[in-house]
Amino acid sequence: MARRFLSIWFRYLTTDWLTIRKPELQTLPFVFATPVHGRMTVTAANALAEAQGITPGNVLADAKAIIANLEVFDEKPDRAAKLLKGLGLWCIRYTPIIALDLPDGLILDISGCAHLWDGEHAYLSEIVSRLQSKGYHARAAIADTIGAAWAIARFGHGAPIVKSNELRTNLLSLPANALRLDPVVLERLQKLGLRTVKSFISMPRSALRRRFGKELLLRVDQALGEEDEPLQLIKPVEPYQERLPCMEPIRTATGIEIAIQRLLENLCQRLQEEGKGLRTAILKCYRIDGKVIKVEIGTNQASHHTGHLFKLFELKIPTIEPALGIELFILEAIKVEDVAQIQEALWGKKVGLDNPNVIELLDRIANKVGPTAIRRYLPDEHYWPERSIKQVSSLQQKPAIAWRVDRPRPIQLLPRPEPVEVAAPIPDYPPMLFIYQGKKHIIKKADGPERIEREWWIEAGEHRDYYQVEDEAGCRYWLFRSGHYTGEQSNQWFIHGFFA
Repeated sequence: MARRFLSIWFRYLTTDWLTIRKPELQTLPFVFATPVHGRMTVTAANALAEAQGITPGNVLADAKAIIANLEVFDEKPDRAAKLLKGLGLWCIRYTPIIALDLPDGLILDISGCAHLWDGEHAYLSEIVSRLQSKGYHARAAIADTIGAAWAIARFGHGAPIVKSNELRTNLLSLPANALRLDPVVLERLQKLGLRTVKSFISMPRSALRRRFGKELLLRVDQALGEEDEPLQLIKPVEPYQERLPCMEPIRTATGIEIAIQRLLENLCQRLQEEGKGLRTAILKCYRIDGKVIKVEIGTNQASHHTGHLFKLFELKIPTIEPALGIELFILEAIKVEDVAQIQEALWGKKVGLDNPNVIELLDRIANKVGPTAIRRYLPDEHYWPERSIKQVSSLQQKPAIAWRVDRPRPIQLLPRPEPVEVAAPIPDYPPMLFIYQGKKHIIKKADGPERIEREWWIEAGEHRDYYQVEDEAGCRYWLFRSGHYTGEQSNQWFIHGFFA
């Protein structure tokens, strides 16, 4: 399939932008100006000012002499680039491949896109009419090359769509500056009377190179498609992306569900063929009013299971507000990993994290209440209790050591031990009672002590003697005394956890 490009020219880019923001300027001539070599120079003029002879490059004092009531605004160097980037992001609804064409245009690679709008004529008309309705003077053209589309958009007088077999013919009648040449080269051409493309395009290449340099030949070759021209994209295309333009705006939850289902089917089929699965995906919904609604899902392990991924997106559908309607859906898998091959067991059932149903349940919980609500811990190689476990982000990570089961450990471990008040402590025995958070607990049963030494290679300090105790209500706690027993101090006791 031949590549097709669309060039959009915003003839009055910055002045149109200001007129949209300040409608009272629609009937007034005005310009943007900035200091150049010590004097104010016009950088942009609106249509009314241009009709009276004001053009970019004019000295501001001369412009004011022509138009006495000329309005003047300060120019900002990066204004045009920011405007074009914003317009380019808006145009992503028509194609994902868009590049800036400073100072006043955009280049769209529309290969394989126009048929979604019933052909290039309807496609071009849709884009231009939408931009004009926003308040921009926009012209556009379609051709096989960037150079040809750029030239026709700015200098063409006939049809804005150039057929592949008519590329050279359409370029011949255009002026030489339609090839995006350097002003020095243009001046040389004009001095020799070579004012149109056809006046020099058939001349020997060696003569053109010798007199005008390599740039002229490069621009000719780019316009004719004999030399590739790289694009600096506004937004790099995700390698795993699916698009679904809508012929009619989608306004219902059912329509959104159907769109998500179709996107997932196409994306998951491709992922499955390549042995991949997504970990993070973003759905972008482009509304008619120009706003983009984004929803994101994540999985604990790579997945290309369409049904499961749809259930995750289904939880997010109530947050999608279609307003006047959604005209484009884009699904991007921004994080993709290899899918581990699952070996079927000959007998028995998979349990825990080996069971895919458990993984899918965790995904649904995480996407409903937030990924931070689910934590997984593995044993770590430390004796000190608060260091003996570590939090991991992956459900596939295997423990480096086995969980310790030879000694009792609480089901809930406090991040930091909290001091408790005790009564009637006896050396090498637990206390008779303790007070925690203002509540008194009388100890009925106890087991211990278990001495755990502090890891001296990490920090210095006292050892701990842990006791498993049970109060009169049947609740069990993990208490410890820091250091050796001293009869003078009762604040050496701490609570560190709760048993089931």
